[in-house]
Amino acid sequence: MHIGCPKEIKPQEFRVGLTPNAAREAVDHGHKVTVETNAGLGAGFTDADYVAAGAKVAATAAEVFKAADMIVKVKEPQAGERKMLREGQILFTYLHLAPDPEQTKDLIASGATCIAYETVTDRNGGLPLLAPMSEVAGRLAPQVGAWTLQKANGGRGVLMGGVPGVGPARVLVIGGGVVGTHAAKIAAGMGADVTVLDRSIPRLRYLDDVFGGTFKNAYASAGNIAELAAEADMVIGAVLIPGAAAPKLITRAMLKTMKPGAALVDVAIDQGGCFETSHATTHQDPVYEVDGIMHYCVANMPGAVARTSTIALGNATMPFMLALADKGWKQACKDDAHLLAGLNVHAGKLTYEAVGKALGMPVISPAEALKI
Repeated sequence: MHIGCPKEIKPQEFRVGLTPNAAREAVDHGHKVTVETNAGLGAGFTDADYVAAGAKVAATAAEVFKAADMIVKVKEPQAGERKMLREGQILFTYLHLAPDPEQTKDLIASGATCIAYETVTDRNGGLPLLAPMSEVAGRLAPQVGAWTLQKANGGRGVLMGGVPGVGPARVLVIGGGVVGTHAAKIAAGMGADVTVLDRSIPRLRYLDDVFGGTFKNAYASAGNIAELAAEADMVIGAVLIPGAAAPKLITRAMLKTMKPGAALVDVAIDQGGCFETSHATTHQDPVYEVDGIMHYCVANMPGAVARTSTIALGNATMPFMLALADKGWKQACKDDAHLLAGLNVHAGKLTYEAVGKALGMPVISPAEALKI
């Protein structure tokens, strides 16, 4: 199979879909690899690194899309990239279709087979290709939230860990999964007073058993969210419903109860955001204010630490990418139900139920798609 990796073109996206190590593995498996020139520079990989791994370097993204049987990326294809997809081509990347009807329609029209990192599952019920970026985003959230809290950036002027005689920042983390756990660990490590909310009692027990007094936890009822948000200096939104739009847990009305200059960090923004007043921002212009509350809603947070993120993502995606290349997508998905769970679009059909429900579009099952 011919594997192609174009340069990411989303603003301030410095990650790359294929590391030189992954390219070498693919070549060793007998596949061709073409990478767009300078695709890896943002993550610290040169064209020479890819050539040394056995890959070819193309001058343009158009050349990559034309040559490749499978496109491997990081972010969802932008409008110009979607026009270059063709029938029968495999697209393997993050898609986040639920809040993005235009992308969904374009991918359906392309006839391509689109497998989303964020809906591939594992035997433990986890999301192995989303997890590494969730870990990165979770660890970044308190860091960028602390920056947002600085007075010069519009925040309350509160130091995360306080100082002797002055209390620490109060941080509320909504969601106790991968993002929330990593966010809570880092925020607590910065000295903040941290509370994590989740709706799963077993998860709350786990957090209590493992982290003890490092941070507090409570049930994520509407009342608890409203009460603790009003007391918080920072709220980190870390909720996820796989493949679906995020629920709106902080309403605009609730902003009026919060402390002026408090920071909202919406890590769920890729799935539409979990705050009613959230809209996607970029690393270039990351923060905006609504009703005196500062919002940090960068849609590709891990892109800020592109080298760490690229290597972490590459480690996770490589086995699945090789399976798709070695066997073809149908056989690979027949052999691995967890990879089949990643199938979102095939041959002009939407194949992921949560996306169809979010967008009001017809859906066929992945099992039906295998027969097409």
